[in-house]
Amino acid sequence: MNLDTHAPLTDDECHALVDAQGTPVALDALRLRLQDDPDAQQQLAQWQTQRDSLRRLHADVLHESLPSALLQATRQASAARQTSTQWRHLGGVAASVLLAFGVGWLSNSGWQAARSHSVAAPQLAQAKFESDFVHQASLAHSVYTPEVKHPVEVTAQEQAHLVQWLSKRLGKPLKVPNLSVQGFELVGGRLLPGDAGARAQFMFQNAAALRVTLYLGALNPGSAQGRSSQETSFRFEPQAGVPSFYWVDQGFGYALAGQLPREQLMQLADAVYRQL
Repeated sequence: MNLDTHAPLTDDECHALVDAQGTPVALDALRLRLQDDPDAQQQLAQWQTQRDSLRRLHADVLHESLPSALLQATRQASAARQTSTQWRHLGGVAASVLLAFGVGWLSNSGWQAARSHSVAAPQLAQAKFESDFVHQASLAHSVYTPEVKHPVEVTAQEQAHLVQWLSKRLGKPLKVPNLSVQGFELVGGRLLPGDAGARAQFMFQNAAALRVTLYLGALNPGSAQGRSSQETSFRFEPQAGVPSFYWVDQGFGYALAGQLPREQLMQLADAVYRQL
């Protein structure tokens, strides 16, 4: 905590007051400093007004029926979990059979098997993590791109605030790529949950009202090996019927999804990569 009770509040401290994030003691200390900081008072009032406006804007959603796309995405996620459970069960049975018939062979070549497993297991785990990441990106695309009233949480008119907010939530300075040369303009963005932490989604739209989304977030940040230097080339994935290109750069995953021909989507992905 900053011990200087006269120091101006930072943007992060103002965010903490708006979101009421922190211990009661810490928030009381911030409110005390706020009394002597007119600039922070004005900024805080603006952000609170914006927050209240967003809440009023989305208030009617509470009384709406769930979108069909969201219901479909939920069913797909549930089916995927059930399939995963079934395969894990079958995998356990298969492992028991292998153990029964292969004890002698394993005893003679245990060192080679252990070495192979130690190399392959992290690679398989990371491959599954990346596959799940692309699947989540495709589901998020399917759920939000059809929305007319609420496709994003924060619109392009508040781009500076959007970037600052999502950068703080994802723990990494973010940048919105400019795709106007490719005919796409920013609609806005939103915060989403992910298996390993917060995710961000930026949405773009062209003159024909066709939308593409950029989904991003940290990949496997808890890995003991770390992912700070990990990089992958572009990979094409048509998950859940949504074409997408994804890549990993310094431990951060990116997935660009949209109903476009593969070549055009690849050009957009390349433009995004060069700017980020």
